[in-house]
Amino acid sequence: MSDPIDRLLDAAESGKSIIKNREILQDTYIPNIIQHRILEQEQITHSLLPILKHSRPSNLLVYGSTGSGKTLVVKKILNKIQERVEKSKFPIKLVYSNSKEEATLYGFLVSFGRQLGLTDKELPSTGLAISEVFKRILTRIDESKINAIFVIDEIDSLAELVTKTGNDILYQLTRANERLKQGSLALVGISNNLRFKENLDPRVISSLGEEEVVFGNYDLEQLTKILEERIREAFIPNSVEESALNLCAGIAKKQGGDARRLIELIRVAGDIAERQQSPKVIVEHIREALQKIDVDKEETVLEAYGLHEKLVMVAIMKAGGSSSTGEIYSFYKGLCKTLGQDELTQRRITQYLNEIEMSGMISGRLIHQGIHGNTKKYKLEIKPETIKKSFKDDLTLQNII
Repeated sequence: MSDPIDRLLDAAESGKSIIKNREILQDTYIPNIIQHRILEQEQITHSLLPILKHSRPSNLLVYGSTGSGKTLVVKKILNKIQERVEKSKFPIKLVYSNSKEEATLYGFLVSFGRQLGLTDKELPSTGLAISEVFKRILTRIDESKINAIFVIDEIDSLAELVTKTGNDILYQLTRANERLKQGSLALVGISNNLRFKENLDPRVISSLGEEEVVFGNYDLEQLTKILEERIREAFIPNSVEESALNLCAGIAKKQGGDARRLIELIRVAGDIAERQQSPKVIVEHIREALQKIDVDKEETVLEAYGLHEKLVMVAIMKAGGSSSTGEIYSFYKGLCKTLGQDELTQRRITQYLNEIEMSGMISGRLIHQGIHGNTKKYKLEIKPETIKKSFKDDLTLQNII
């Protein structure tokens, strides 16, 4: 019986691999041709064309479900504009930030400031008022006569931060040109949520969505064509069975026509096939990949939680079924007492519940109770076993899970 380590190392050294170009299967890859999005590419390009004519383009909102190609198309168009900008003397700056990756409005603005060239000395990572951070960004645009396009991916997350903090950065951004004597600022917002504007200030809505582009969901045929093209570029010939390809496309279609999910599935399935030294990706590899992706993402998020967030998850698990904020808080307090931990306020735990709900691992439903007002009930959207597995190595939690 051969040594498993030697067997894998021998296979690696011999260059045996069914994947010939892994870059093509990464989220960051932008294909030369983006299939089934010609109209959307034309609409967004038309919207941004004025910047090449030394004019400020209209603010633009781009909508569509997860994996519908929004960010991919916007980034490709920005890259092409950037190539042309570098050949001209007109000072254009294209900056990008995913607001879901920023926990605070301060961090969100600093990410833009850094891309505009503001150093840590000019714009510290902490310590200033939000208004001062925004002022320094506008000063840089003004003094450098920059014509900036701020691309805000997952702008609905920024809208939620605005609602929580009461600091309406979106309003200030849409009114920035009134404060600029030189240069300009245009916004491109990208969102999965068609209804996120409902909670915004009407003044923001009117100026933010000067132009809008909506991406429809991919259908099964389109997903299949996209996958065939990626497989052709990324895998060696005849290394993915047609049945596996069809299953992969079918899963992505059931999950809302998510092309990002489609590519992730075939990439992970390819890795599994290689580890098993299979000459082809087969249906079983797709099923294994689906299970691995879901579990890995959930466990990674759970393991990164702080102690009290973990206790909230355990409290929801122990409360069982659909439980109110008060019921969950009671379980949470009991867990804190068992562990000898100081409990946080119910208000803080409610904030945790709202934040965890955004991750999709729990869901909340508002219940109307007549004269007694409203209450929100939460339930798990993941298996309790996933929580137990994620927390099993946390010595603090071992006696309560």
